[in-house]
Amino acid sequence: MNERVLACACGAVEVRLLGEPMVSAKCFCDDCQAAAARFEALPGAPRMADDDHGTPFDLYRRDRYEVIKGAELLKPVKLKGGSISNRNLATCCNSMLYLDFDRGPFWISVYRTRVRGELPPLGYFIQTRFAPGPVTPPDGVKASASHPPGMIASLLVERLKMAFGR
Repeated sequence: MNERVLACACGAVEVRLLGEPMVSAKCFCDDCQAAAARFEALPGAPRMADDDHGTPFDLYRRDRYEVIKGAELLKPVKLKGGSISNRNLATCCNSMLYLDFDRGPFWISVYRTRVRGELPPLGYFIQTRFAPGPVTPPDGVKASASHPPGMIASLLVERLKMAFGR
């Protein structure tokens, strides 16, 4: 099974990612833009979003990641009170690594800017209705104002695989 490492900017925190991501995309939603603005403003923080204000991410199954170094340095941060989502910040260097959930979805959203090595190509630009300007995806990348059916189908297939122990 393919393996990648997600790491903070200083290398004190590392997360092992197994297999290929279920989805590779760039999100333009208002929450991703707010998170990028908030966390990029921290002292020494690396960038999360691209110049077009989209945040590139990969979705990995929860059973395909493991914090292998520096777990004590991770701090879950909620953008809004009562939210079920947590953006996990490496406090050593203010690097945002991944988003997970208190309950619900079976995946984590890994910030591609923190993944070491070669990345799979992006498949989608999502939530483009929130983009502050025109969005021009590269050839072969589908753009959607919300969550495209192909992306939803990929997630359903992976959930079924999990249910059958694959």
